Amino acid sequence: MIPVTESTRKRELRHTIMSITSLEKLLRSGSNSRLDKIIRRAQNIDALTSALKAALPAEMAENLISANVHDSGELKLVCSTSAWAARLRFESNALIAAANKAGHAAKACKVTVGHNR
Repeated sequence: MIPVTESTRKRELRHTIMSITSLEKLLRSGSNSRLDKIIRRAQNIDALTSALKAALPAEMAENLISANVHDSGELKLVCSTSAWAARLRFESNALIAAANKAGHAAKACKVTVGHNR
């Protein structure tokens, strides 16, 4: 076991204070802050995923983990298994239409497999 010395404690305290200060600065920044942009992006991804799930049968919707439209117009879907990925690929045209209806400019669709945790 490594002994905890006074200098180790001071270094840990200094690191904690710096971390808290950085976090407070990030939280106090204006509406165009990096954190605000991250939050808006996450909300947009969640809204698109919900819109696409609403356009799918219930069992298929349960296996759609996330959806996002990139600047290139590619609709990227993440689903739970390769079997569901294959089934979602058959729904590409309907999902592109649903994404466009939700206000996104989707032109193509790519389905990948992720893990729903």
